[in-house]
Amino acid sequence: MAGLATTARVIPGAATTSFVLRRGFALELEDLQGGANAALLLLNPAEPTERLNVPDSLKAQHVARVTAGVALMSDMGRVMASVVEDTCGWHDPLCGHGRLSDLERVHGPSTYAAERNAVRRGAREELVLELAKHGLGVRDLAATVNLFSKVTVDEGGRMALHPGASAAGSRVVLRADMDVLVLLNTAPHPLDDGPWDPKPVALDVREVGVAGPDDPVRLACPENERAFAVTDRDHVA
Repeated sequence: MAGLATTARVIPGAATTSFVLRRGFALELEDLQGGANAALLLLNPAEPTERLNVPDSLKAQHVARVTAGVALMSDMGRVMASVVEDTCGWHDPLCGHGRLSDLERVHGPSTYAAERNAVRRGAREELVLELAKHGLGVRDLAATVNLFSKVTVDEGGRMALHPGASAAGSRVVLRADMDVLVLLNTAPHPLDDGPWDPKPVALDVREVGVAGPDDPVRLACPENERAFAVTDRDHVA
C-alpha cells in the first residue's frame, strides 16, 4: 500500500495518482491554470470494501454539490473526509468519471502507436489501473466527485457543465477524518465536449488535527454529527 503523501507536487493533465492520507492530515488541491477536473475516489486502506458513497453523502446532507462544510461519507456511515476550505465553490458529485468510449465520441480514436505518451485515456480505465497497484480491481471502483467542475440540472433533468467555473488558483482542502486511500485522475470532465486540453493540479499535504466537538462540518446537520460519532468511536484507544 502506498505511503502517506508528504511533499508538494503537481499531477499533469490526464494523469492518475494514489496515496494513503492519514486521519488528521489535510490534502490541498490547486487548479493551476483554471478549468481543471480531478476525479476523486476514497477507500479505507485497511478494509477496501468500505469506500466513498457519493449518493449517501448527498442524501444525508441534502446537497447536490460539494463545497466547504460538506462531509464525504463511506458506505459504512463514517466520515472519510471533510471539505474544510474551498475557494472554487462548486465540485460536481453527480456525473462520476468518464470512460474512454466517451472521449472517442468527442475526440475520435486515440492510439499509443500514433500518439505515444500523449494518447488519450479515460478516467475509468486509469482509475482501474491505479486500483490494481493496491491489489484492487474494477469491483472496487465507486462513484467519484469531480473536483473543480460545476454541473447543474434543469427542470427536465438535463445536466450541464459550466466551463471555466474554476479559475486559476482555485483551491480546495480535504481533511481526512479516517485513514483513506486517495485516488485522483485529472482527465477532463465526462461532459466536457471542448478541445482535448486536460489541466494540471497541484497537491500538498499538511497536518491539521482531527475534528473537534465544535467543528463546523460536524455541526452542519444531525446526520453529520451521527457520522462523526461513529467515526470517532472507531478511533478510541
